[in-house]
Amino acid sequence: MMKKIWVIVEKELLDNLRDYRSWTTGLFWALFGPLMLGGMIMILGNTVRDKVYGGLHLPVQGAENAPNLITFLETHEMIIDPAPVDPQAAVIAGDVNVVLIIPPAYPEEFSAGKTASLQLVFDSTRQTAMVDIQRIKLLLEEYSRYMGSLRLAMRGVSPEVIRVVQVQEQDTATPQSQALVFLSMLPYFIIFAIFNGASPIITDATAGERERRSLEPLLLNPLPRGWVATGKMISAMPFAVINLLITLFGFGAIFEFLPIEEMLGMKIGLSLGSLTAIFLICLPVVFLACAIQTVIASFTRTTKEAGTYLPFVGLIPSLPGLALAFLPVKPALWMMLIPTFGQQILINQFLRSEPISASNVVVSTIVTLVMSALITLAAIRFYEHERIVIG
Repeated sequence: MMKKIWVIVEKELLDNLRDYRSWTTGLFWALFGPLMLGGMIMILGNTVRDKVYGGLHLPVQGAENAPNLITFLETHEMIIDPAPVDPQAAVIAGDVNVVLIIPPAYPEEFSAGKTASLQLVFDSTRQTAMVDIQRIKLLLEEYSRYMGSLRLAMRGVSPEVIRVVQVQEQDTATPQSQALVFLSMLPYFIIFAIFNGASPIITDATAGERERRSLEPLLLNPLPRGWVATGKMISAMPFAVINLLITLFGFGAIFEFLPIEEMLGMKIGLSLGSLTAIFLICLPVVFLACAIQTVIASFTRTTKEAGTYLPFVGLIPSLPGLALAFLPVKPALWMMLIPTFGQQILINQFLRSEPISASNVVVSTIVTLVMSALITLAAIRFYEHERIVIG
C-alpha cells in the first residue's frame, strides 16, 4: 500500500516542483514573518530607545517663572524649547506632543511654600506621544518630591515622616519576557507560514487537476481513491515543513544578527535547542494544515475559488497567536485541547524561557494528530464520492 501511495506522492511532488511559481509563493510567506518582525524591531526599537534614553524636546511657556525647575529638567536630558503661541492648537494639530505651561503666579506660590500649579497640555489619544508624556510626568513628580523633602528639612522635619510605606520592587521578568510584544507575534507567523506553504500545492493537486481535467483519468486507475487523497495530502507536507524551517531559521537569524541589544536595551536569542523544540511542537500542525486544506480544496470547482478560501483557512488558526501578544493567558491543560492554539501557547512559553509541562505537550500533540486523522478520513470519504470529479 505504501508503495502505491508513494507513486501518487512522487507524481505530485514532480508536478509541483515544475510549477515553481506556486511553491515559491509559499516560500515568500515563510520569509514574510521574519522580515516584517525584523523591520518592526528596527523601527520601533530605535524610536523607543531615542525617546526613553535620548534627549527629549519639551516646549515650555513661561520658563522664566521657574528657573530651578528648568535647570532640573535640563539635567535630566530635557531640551527646553519655546512654546508655540497657541499650545492647545499645536497639540491638536500634532505639531508637538506635549507643552508645559508655567503660569505667572508660580513664583509667588512656590516662594510662599504653597502648592504651585503647572499645566501640561497633551492629547491622551495619540499613542505615539505617550512615551514623551509619561517621561515628563515622572520628572515633574520627582521634582515635586525632591522640593517637598527640602521644605520639610528646612523646617526641621525629617522627610521620612511623609514616607509611610517604601515599596521595594522585584521584577521577575526575563530579558525574553520583556520583549513580549515582539516575541508574542512569532507563533502567528509560524502557524501562518505552515498553512501557506501547503496551500499552493494542495490547490494545484485538487482544484488545479480538476480544472485541467486530469483528475478523472487519475481516479480511473486501479487504485483506491483514499490512497490518492492520502498521497496528494502527503505531497504537500514537505513544502509546509520547508516553510516552517525557513521561518524558524529566519527568526533565529534576525535575533542573532540584528543589533537588538542596542535598540531594545536587552539581548534576545533563539538557541538551536529552542528552534528544534518549536519545530517538533509544530510538526503535528503540518498534518492538520494539509488535511484541512485538502478537504476545503476538494469542495472547490476551480483554482480561483480555492485561492479565495484557503488563505482564510490559514488565517483563522493563526489569529489566536496574534491575540496572545495583547492578551497573555496562563497556560492550562484545557487549552491544549484546541489544535494550533495549544501549540502557539507552548511556543510562547519557549520564547519566554518559561517552564513547560510535559503533559501539555503530549495532550496538544495527540489532540492535533487525532483531529488531523479525522479530517483526513473526511477527505478520503469525499474522494470516494463521484462529486470529487466536479467539485
